[in-house]
Amino acid sequence: MTTGFSGATKHSRRRRITGLRNGLFGTLPNTVITLLTVATLAWIIPPFIRWAILNATWSGTAADCTARDGACWAFVAAKLRFIFFAFYPPDLQWRAGLVILILATLLVASALPRFWRKELLIAWPIAVAACWLLLGGGFSSSPVPSNQWGGLPVTLFVWAVCFAAATPIAILLALARRSGLGGFRTLSVIYIEVMRGTPMVAILYVAMLILPMALPDGQLFDKMIRAMIMITLFWAAYVAEVIRAGLQAIPNGQQEAATALGIGYWRTMQLVILPQALRIVIPGLVNLAIGFLLATSLLAVIGIFDLLNAARASATDPSWLGFYNEAYLVVALVYFVICFGASRYSLWLERRLRGNRN
Repeated sequence: MTTGFSGATKHSRRRRITGLRNGLFGTLPNTVITLLTVATLAWIIPPFIRWAILNATWSGTAADCTARDGACWAFVAAKLRFIFFAFYPPDLQWRAGLVILILATLLVASALPRFWRKELLIAWPIAVAACWLLLGGGFSSSPVPSNQWGGLPVTLFVWAVCFAAATPIAILLALARRSGLGGFRTLSVIYIEVMRGTPMVAILYVAMLILPMALPDGQLFDKMIRAMIMITLFWAAYVAEVIRAGLQAIPNGQQEAATALGIGYWRTMQLVILPQALRIVIPGLVNLAIGFLLATSLLAVIGIFDLLNAARASATDPSWLGFYNEAYLVVALVYFVICFGASRYSLWLERRLRGNRN
């Protein structure tokens, strides 16, 4: 049995090597692309290694960095807390760190099928309220206005809450767009097309300038709340189109069979149609989630210091002026870890759900 297993392993390894060789050099176009890629990497990587490692300054001051032709990682060490927390009060940054921990735990729990229960739906509003209170300095004598929020906690908070809130709205929009009721279908189409045809920057300006004028005199929501409401409504239009594609992929016979069994419309959607449709559009939803995470950098146009804007501001400190490359590399690494993890999770979830279906 051991010999057979070892032989199967060798055969599998040999097959992977053969497939890799054929993919890289199997045809003339593949060979040309491979050689061009290797040449490009040989042109880029050695200078980057010299800049990032060999000639880098790992400690000291800005003067020490300017004396060498390399990266200034001393700047990153000095400004890392600002990059991650922006203008949040240093003595209360443990609150912002706890928000990151709560959101990360909630996202991981939401990603695992074993936790897909009603309790998770209850945990979301509780966790969101707890994060808001922590960032705002609730239950303490030192309240923190939203103007001082920033960095990674704001990026994760806006991204997670707005995407989670947009999904149920998107499901209703997708169902309305496929509805036989002309009024609902028309309103859904108008809403989706108007939102998708409007830049997100314009949506944020509406939240800051137009929405306050629509409220009664003397009543004004926090700008963070206004921005999150408009972002949720904006993202819902995009998610709705992805979900509608999944709904259209389900054969009509399944809904007709459920109707023949006496199952109502909403129960049919809940038990038969939506689970299959959402399974189909997992790659599309993950792609949208990654795009939405990157789009949170547009919060800078309304004065909210997300992770990217905090990194940019860190390089404007007179004591560490101009080290933008190092700041942006730190942010790029954070974004890469989150986005790459999301893409691998998408593949894992597809395989798991496909296995359960089979």
